[in-house]
Amino acid sequence: MNKPVFVAAYHQSEFGKLMGMTVPDIIKTSVAEVCKTINADPAAIDVGSVGATCTYTLNQQGLLAGLMATVQGLAGKPIESVENACASGGQAVLSVIYKLLVGQGDVGIAVGFEKMRDNDGKMDGKLIGAALGVFSHPDDRVGKVYIFPHIFAEVMADYMKRHGVTERDLAHVSAIEYGNANSNPYAQMRKIKVTLDDCANLGERNKYVVEGLPLKTYDCSQITDGFAAMIVATEDGLKKLGLSKADCVQIAGYAQATDSLLRTDRDVLKAEGAKTAMNKAYAMSGLTPADVNVAEVHDCFTVMGALGAEVIGKAAYGQGAKYWVDGKASVGGECGINTSGGLIAKGHPVGATGVAMIGWSAWQLLGKVPAALQVKNAKAAATFNIGGPICASVCTVLKRA
Repeated sequence: MNKPVFVAAYHQSEFGKLMGMTVPDIIKTSVAEVCKTINADPAAIDVGSVGATCTYTLNQQGLLAGLMATVQGLAGKPIESVENACASGGQAVLSVIYKLLVGQGDVGIAVGFEKMRDNDGKMDGKLIGAALGVFSHPDDRVGKVYIFPHIFAEVMADYMKRHGVTERDLAHVSAIEYGNANSNPYAQMRKIKVTLDDCANLGERNKYVVEGLPLKTYDCSQITDGFAAMIVATEDGLKKLGLSKADCVQIAGYAQATDSLLRTDRDVLKAEGAKTAMNKAYAMSGLTPADVNVAEVHDCFTVMGALGAEVIGKAAYGQGAKYWVDGKASVGGECGINTSGGLIAKGHPVGATGVAMIGWSAWQLLGKVPAALQVKNAKAAATFNIGGPICASVCTVLKRA
């Protein structure tokens, strides 16, 4: 049960718009493209998992595992669909790892995706808001039109009040991430240049989302189409694929935790379930937060960029925003957090997000990201993927094999 597992290959689409791609197209392309990166035959894959969140409501498609099994070589194999709200991608990776650990194979594939826009690339904000809103507790929806922006606007207000943080402090998260996205060819907002003032101040493109609460447009992640796919393998699996451990990244620690969906049951600012999962991942890996200098955290809103720095152990309780303000989360800082641009600027194709976090972190450790985003001497990485109002948490720790 303690076999080491490795990221053998990673591929993702550009995040933004998938236009006329259907769900079957997306899954088949994901498998084909990630296999192509290492010249692997899909038939070499023993197990699989596919994560998505809004396919029933936005795409009228279920049984995604059956779509994966339409790929030649995958029929009849243990494949499952997973849904854990915005942590579905991370859950898909864990699903594959668990299958490998119990001996169902040596090579697995995790695919995450979301298609949130129509075939012309247009979005229906109210429809998407309703589709995502079902991942909250019914009692937390009362009086809210756009449920999750409203919930996290409340979280942001609570964080600011409790810790003496300003809107401008949290705007550092989006300003830094937009800057990172400008150098990431996969990022949805790569062509959009903003300043700290743009992100902090009210303007034509930066308005308050909920009356009376501090959340503004640039504090929010993007509505995004995209897919990400990862091949995970044991040591025997790497041999079957003809890969060297030296060319791979080990998923050295991993864990998940789920808190009550009802926000009033817990103190979301303490993120106890998330920290429990993160600490378990560190313990499994044999590493500590001090060893990590690369991270991808679930910044669905800027306050989560701050909280994420606390969850991964790089900032003390209440000091997450300051970590960004002081430049410690920048590419050249103590720990490059969300060098991809994060959900705010790279984009947030919900089911793909958790896979993409691990994949980008693996690229960082292998020196495969654009030079402007490459963390110097990248040695270990942490990822923190959440679902719901900081309810479901999937955490990993990666290191060079």
